[in-house]
Amino acid sequence: MRILFLCLTLIFAFSAIAQDDSGPISAVTSGQQDAEIANRIRDILDALGHSTDITVQVGDGVVTLRGTANSAPEIAQTENVATRVEGVVAAGNEVVETTEIARHLDPAVDRFRDRIDQLIAFFPLALIGTAIFVIVTILGFAIARLRQPWDRFAPNAFIAEIYRQLVRLVFVLTGLVLALDVMNATALLSTILGAAGIIGLALGFAVRDTVETFIASIMLSIRQPFRPNDAVEINGDQGRVIRLTSRATILLSFDGNHIRIPNATVFKSRIVNFSQHDNRQFTFPVLINRGSDLQETRVLLEQTVQSLPFVLTSPAASVWIEDLKTSGTELIVTGWVNQNDTSIALAKGEAIRQVKRVLGDAGISMTDATQAVIISNDDAIQDTESETAEIALVVAENDAALTKIVEAERDADNAEDLLHEDAEKE
Repeated sequence: MRILFLCLTLIFAFSAIAQDDSGPISAVTSGQQDAEIANRIRDILDALGHSTDITVQVGDGVVTLRGTANSAPEIAQTENVATRVEGVVAAGNEVVETTEIARHLDPAVDRFRDRIDQLIAFFPLALIGTAIFVIVTILGFAIARLRQPWDRFAPNAFIAEIYRQLVRLVFVLTGLVLALDVMNATALLSTILGAAGIIGLALGFAVRDTVETFIASIMLSIRQPFRPNDAVEINGDQGRVIRLTSRATILLSFDGNHIRIPNATVFKSRIVNFSQHDNRQFTFPVLINRGSDLQETRVLLEQTVQSLPFVLTSPAASVWIEDLKTSGTELIVTGWVNQNDTSIALAKGEAIRQVKRVLGDAGISMTDATQAVIISNDDAIQDTESETAEIALVVAENDAALTKIVEAERDADNAEDLLHEDAEKE
């Protein structure tokens, strides 16, 4: 019995001792954990460079941050660090942004020093890359300066120069890629090309007319729709071609004036080349009295025009009935001449004179849509003398004179010209 009592007494004694020691042990354990959390946060802030300006207090897992930071992102960063440490229950951020000028400037100065150090370390690679770019570019310009290959491939000097510009551009881009690859900065190339594309697009819209004219000049220089000294009609303007430049086509009008037509307009316009073939047709109408024999008159006029020495036998002259008008019957008279030997204007004029003569000799009256009122004195009105049958000279003297003017201007001016006689006709 005494032994049982002694055992119970010992059990109750040990239980009381255990209950008395539980409080201090828990307190010691909680204080060590808070200290470890504080030290862990200080280490992280020290690694981020904030520990000297921010104090950390931890109690029962609650972290309180006090101090100053250089910017709002740094303040948010410190709070984020505190909440991510294991064992933190909550975090109170009392850090404020500093107003000290020196502390704001110090990071910028540090970054500037870092950039200087990086530049010094990067300078040898940059020097090598620059040397590669310069060598490749000089090589490209030297190849583009050669005349033989580009003049052989290009139809004219303008296209040859475009080839040279493309060669220069290819070598410049190649040198740039090699230099950036040596400097391990090829990612910068996409940025440069993207910016160049945007700038090129903006410039393209700004100088759209100039680009259109430039492209039209290239197409005209390749297609060569006319030759120097050709008689042409472009957009309603007639004259002889002096030259084709990279911007405009220059004509010498038949009255001796210069006409400059933008190449974009020339490329889109209807071009009539009177000099494309040697033979050229002249046409004029004749209005005769309705009572005349139309078939006989038609044959008479056709024979008259065909008998002229400057009119070609093939294609032959022709006359047809065009229309019946209130004032008479309209006939169309045509004839063909060799425009290199015969002036088309003089030939047409002489044909009209001979037609008028034969109609008068045949007693066929020519009518007019207008009515003329003649007031005369008592003197009788004398009939005009009939036209002589002698054929006038219709040589192309005026055309030859214009040709000499065009050739003189082409020889005198040292201006660019995209036309040449050896090009294939379109």
